[in-house]
Amino acid sequence: MNSVFNLKPDSGYPDSIDQKLNTFARQVSAYKKRSIGYPINQDLGLTEFYSWYGQSGLTELALNNAGSPHQASIAPLNTHVFENEVIDFLAPLYGFQADNTWGVITLSGTQGNNLGIYFGTRLLIKQTGLKPVLYVSAEAHYSIKQLAELQQLETRVIKTLVNGRMDINDFERQLVSNRPALIIIAIGTTFKGAIDDQNAIQQVLDSKNNLAVYRHLDAALFGGFLPFSPYAQLLDQDQQWFDSIAVSGHKFFGIDEPAGIFITTKNIQSEQNQPRVPYLNQEIATLACSRSALAALKLWWKIQKTGFPSYQHQAQQLLDNAHYLKSGLEASHYPAWLNPCSNTVYFKRPSQWIMEKWLLVPDDDSRLGGLLAHCVVMQHVSIVIIDEFLNDIGLDSLNNRQVQNTKQHDSVSPSLIDL
Repeated sequence: MNSVFNLKPDSGYPDSIDQKLNTFARQVSAYKKRSIGYPINQDLGLTEFYSWYGQSGLTELALNNAGSPHQASIAPLNTHVFENEVIDFLAPLYGFQADNTWGVITLSGTQGNNLGIYFGTRLLIKQTGLKPVLYVSAEAHYSIKQLAELQQLETRVIKTLVNGRMDINDFERQLVSNRPALIIIAIGTTFKGAIDDQNAIQQVLDSKNNLAVYRHLDAALFGGFLPFSPYAQLLDQDQQWFDSIAVSGHKFFGIDEPAGIFITTKNIQSEQNQPRVPYLNQEIATLACSRSALAALKLWWKIQKTGFPSYQHQAQQLLDNAHYLKSGLEASHYPAWLNPCSNTVYFKRPSQWIMEKWLLVPDDDSRLGGLLAHCVVMQHVSIVIIDEFLNDIGLDSLNNRQVQNTKQHDSVSPSLIDL
């Protein structure tokens, strides 16, 4: 099969390069408005940034945010100053105190979770001399289980309620009372957008005497919009007891490359193994050495250009439009569900042509009738787009009913037809 991606040495440079790239750009751009299955903000607004960037001279300069942004480096070709300002803006939104905050911009939300698991493991071993047991719900992001395996941690996968939230009764049953606990709390599960009940988790932990605990929040998507919503208290460290948090930068905040934010306290960071790296003149606790300097710069630019009031408006719009979508599906008697504080509507899986047209994500749950799909309502998923999608769902339902009626008619026995 021919592909626009097959660049060959004899393909006629340079015109064929432009042709292939332009074809690729047209193809992927056609999906922008119909990309509703994944938690990616497609309203980026980065044209002005790239206009500045193209004229700045930085396109001919390699930058690298190696090491910690909080320590002076002998390698000054970085954007650490902008990285620190991003952390300074976000940390108070999660209840971290200015004099006790340590954070970095990571390569992704997964890397932030890896840091959370690593920091928690090292801290608990230092406190108790024992390796912790990691607890995570069955519907949390798949990478948590892989990261636990990577760090050779015993893992207890906790059952979920039908809405995707951690089953607290199963958590209590599986909790090992003589081993430290490393708990990964899902603030928005991958498919159903469920939020684990932090208060209920804490009540279970309080019932265990002297249990050493580390709590990490996986808030990849919801950590973006919840701080600007009426539900900000769910991510307030003053009210919720968590030790670290990981948030994605390429979801709600809307930059065009994978990035994440990891934030914890200085107290926790200071307890980590931090080997001194002479060629960076630093003590390093970031795990990854090289990190994207451009991602930090773009996140800083987006924050400066957007501002708190606009983020509040965007957050409310996501929540309102998610309710609009669910109401539209219910009006058509189409099975659909929406968790509290969520922008993720999940529903009975439609026909394959709708799955492909709208880039929907598949899943299944026998408790909800089997095959499912979901829509993550991001900034670009407007009422107009939702109405078009609902129209397709209505057409699909009508076609399916007609097919079913035809099958039922064709299955009538010959003896009844003769009658």
